[in-house]
Amino acid sequence: MMKIPLSKPLINEEIKAAVLRVIESGNFILGKECEAFENELAAHTGTRYAVLTSSCTTGLFLLYSALGLRAGDEVIVPSHTAFPSIEPILHHGAKPSFVDVDETFTLHPAHVAAAINSRTVGILPVHLYGHPANLDEILCIARRQHLWVVEDCAQAQGAAYQGDITGGRLRKVGSFGTAGAFSFFPSKNLTVLGDGGCIVANDDSLAHKIRMLRNHGREEKYVHKIPGWNMRFNEIQAAVGRVALRELEDRNRRRRKIALLYNELLRDVVSTPVERAYARAVYHMYVVRVEGPGAPEPRKTLQSFLQERGVATGIHYPLPNHLQPAVEHFFQSRGWRLPALPVTEKMAHEILSLPMYPELTAEAVDFVCDSVKAFFCNAGSFAGSPQTSS
Repeated sequence: MMKIPLSKPLINEEIKAAVLRVIESGNFILGKECEAFENELAAHTGTRYAVLTSSCTTGLFLLYSALGLRAGDEVIVPSHTAFPSIEPILHHGAKPSFVDVDETFTLHPAHVAAAINSRTVGILPVHLYGHPANLDEILCIARRQHLWVVEDCAQAQGAAYQGDITGGRLRKVGSFGTAGAFSFFPSKNLTVLGDGGCIVANDDSLAHKIRMLRNHGREEKYVHKIPGWNMRFNEIQAAVGRVALRELEDRNRRRRKIALLYNELLRDVVSTPVERAYARAVYHMYVVRVEGPGAPEPRKTLQSFLQERGVATGIHYPLPNHLQPAVEHFFQSRGWRLPALPVTEKMAHEILSLPMYPELTAEAVDFVCDSVKAFFCNAGSFAGSPQTSS
């Protein structure tokens, strides 16, 4: 019996010392730590600018404000993603144009092209679970149709893409589109031990406007150029993030090794994650698909079985966004039709997130996989039917 959590944030002595350093400095909002963190984030991502915000969600809200997103505009998005990916679009009165995903759980380019109409202004590819979307095809579509592209990198800090657009070299996600958005929530690959996020971009005027909007629309302390909001970042979390950023590449390499071990041990048991040739995924989550034995709800039965053995699991996400009550009401109030997304809806019934964090030991991975195998070996006792999977 082991106790294995789903995720685990980085907390070490250097982080504790960084927090104390800020406390003793007496500076807490948008100071030198924030400025340094922004410069380091931009350098790591390969962009000219990074603008820290109070969360990834508020960062996207500010970005859409800076881009001039209006009520009635349409943004092409996957339904299979966290609700905060699409929430800022709703707050602007715009329409999330939901399309289906491919085997990597990211936007299917063919569906993106088919969804474009005269009201479409942008595309939001989400690099879900740490796997990059097909940026070559998505950006090609965007260029042809004169659309902006915002990369949702909330789960993909440090993930990289290698394709035609990169000339065959790896480039970090977030550096391809009009802008990129990152999250530092405690479960993320790069965390600040609380809510936090940033927008990265290469456009000077766009970055400058977001900086003003996050801080009451001002350039100087008592001079407000435009109406803004209070969506600022703080010095303590910036100091934490700077330490975590130095550890990120090593920790992402460890995630990839863990994913390879999972793949090897589970390949004949469940559907393991697909990683495309163009992608260097960073496995924010390790998500399998559960089908077959354990009927009528094999995933639910497996999840309960693992919980009894001390293995935490998650479902990211059980209800697609086009079926969320808030979205249904939003669409109905405007006379818009909700789409049918068969791939997304099928995935939502099958996906299961297994434990994934850099400190996860080979012994713990073995235990998780042995537990999954044990479930399927005894599937008949759960389903009342003979074993149908190895």
